[in-house]
Amino acid sequence: MSGGVDSSVVAGLAAASGAEVIGVTLQLYDFGAATGRKGACCAGDDIRDARAVADRLGIAHYVFDHESRFREEVVERFADDYMAGRTPIPCIRCNMGPKFTDLLTMARDLGADCLATGHYVRRIETAGGPQLHRAIDPARDQSYFLYGTTEEQLDFLRFPLGGLPKPEVRAMAAALGLGVATKPDSQDICFVPDGDYAAIVTKIRPEGAAPGEIVHAATGAVLGTHRGVIHYTVGQRRGLEIGGQAEPLYVTELDAPGRRVMVGPKAMLAVGAARLVETNRIGALPQGGSLTAKVRSLAKPVPVTIEGSIGEGAACTIRFPQPEYGVAPGQAAVIYDGDRVVGGGWIEQTSPWVESA
Repeated sequence: MSGGVDSSVVAGLAAASGAEVIGVTLQLYDFGAATGRKGACCAGDDIRDARAVADRLGIAHYVFDHESRFREEVVERFADDYMAGRTPIPCIRCNMGPKFTDLLTMARDLGADCLATGHYVRRIETAGGPQLHRAIDPARDQSYFLYGTTEEQLDFLRFPLGGLPKPEVRAMAAALGLGVATKPDSQDICFVPDGDYAAIVTKIRPEGAAPGEIVHAATGAVLGTHRGVIHYTVGQRRGLEIGGQAEPLYVTELDAPGRRVMVGPKAMLAVGAARLVETNRIGALPQGGSLTAKVRSLAKPVPVTIEGSIGEGAACTIRFPQPEYGVAPGQAAVIYDGDRVVGGGWIEQTSPWVESA
């Protein structure tokens, strides 16, 4: 229970079923120091909201302090990835670590039959075991962030909201008399105030603000000076402060060791393949089916083929039949068979698109 409307409605649905329900909240960071705003999750006012919902529903509620582990596994990893010139996704790290690993352990220790969360995904039972599918509401679908869910975890998890649109969930919260019915949705990166991720990275790794050169990736010409590689991501166009160029330039690569931001025309962002590491697979690969992949959380799935093995931490390569843009090391590529999540992995390296003869 994060203190938001989604997990609160899940608790209400569970309580209405007649089951014995225990609400569990992980305190993941110091609310005031981390954000100074409401509408996050797992801290301060949100914990109080979760407790108030539990009181309203008449269920037990426990808060467990996992701040140190969250800092080590999520926040510091986030900073280190930016320092290495990568584009991290801390929400996936959180789901793979403190949220699912720790919460599942707690649920089992409490003798629970299952763990229910407010994520917008669908768990579908089949003869071959449970599958993870996209939510019915594409605007709310969170399957991209849950590709790292293992088959063992999925067997124990339940996602009651995956078949519901958000307005209906809010209506259910109001019908249950929950004070969070109109509470704003949480932000994706809960520990980053006002979206200023560079400030968080600088606080943890001050050396990340070291200036360096902005270099044209094709000509090698030095076009200007930047204020630290942590302020830039692959595909970025705005904020480069290198006016007077003949064509728009984008960040094509971040040379973190050399403190160089490489820029070039959009054509240099075209990617033909990406190498994935630490891969996970949920269920079997389809036989003869067509696979798609999302290479960013807001990207549309595009066709891909897989070279190598996916799952159990193996490395593989995905290839695109058409040039794909905005593919950045540090992000995740999530593989789908229709609406089913096949698995995915972290993008370790990309290969440029090469036109066939």
